[in-house]
Amino acid sequence: MNELRKIIEDFQNNEVSAYGNLPYSTRLLISLAVQAALGTARTIPEEVTKALVNGIPPEAIAEAIIQSTPYIGCTKSLEALEQAENAMKMQNIEFPLKNCATVTQQTRLEKGLAAQYAIFGRENIDRNRQSAPPELRHIQEYLSDYCFGDFYTRSGLDLKTRELLTFCILCALGGCEPQLKAHIGGNLRIGNDRETLLSAVTWCIPYIGFPRTLNAIACINEVVQA
Repeated sequence: MNELRKIIEDFQNNEVSAYGNLPYSTRLLISLAVQAALGTARTIPEEVTKALVNGIPPEAIAEAIIQSTPYIGCTKSLEALEQAENAMKMQNIEFPLKNCATVTQQTRLEKGLAAQYAIFGRENIDRNRQSAPPELRHIQEYLSDYCFGDFYTRSGLDLKTRELLTFCILCALGGCEPQLKAHIGGNLRIGNDRETLLSAVTWCIPYIGFPRTLNAIACINEVVQA
């Protein structure tokens, strides 16, 4: 176990950490989101401690995990958030944390659509909504009011960071390349360029392995060259 841990730590600390343009704080938020996506909640406390030591606010730590919910499902995200909150309490962080919700039941659809428009473009979102068959229109509504309205509009992390975390979450999940390509396009639209995406997926290698990393890079290249 110790030998394997040393190999992994040397790779991450000496090689992976040396690549790319991401601030260390962003890398730590990615680690939290990716480990939530992978369902490895028992590793969350160690990541929380690193984040706090490096000055990341407790609300941002929580939001990195909360952002994963529409993509990984509620069970994994709740378990990861519980582990994170327990770790923060051990560091004498006062609870409850600041409420980061910015929408109401009446405004979540409108605000969610605004976030979708910013990331994907109004024309693309309106086309998807209008072309959905009657039996699937509820899915488009859920994407707007739940995925984007309830989550992307929250304070604690800005839109660029949330979209970058979503990219990393989808990389970690694997098997969802159509959605990954869409979010690569969304990242590019709001200012996370190819170098940023490559930096993010490189940071993910120790967590997600090479097959999913190479698939993600192929998706990046396909979208950027399109």
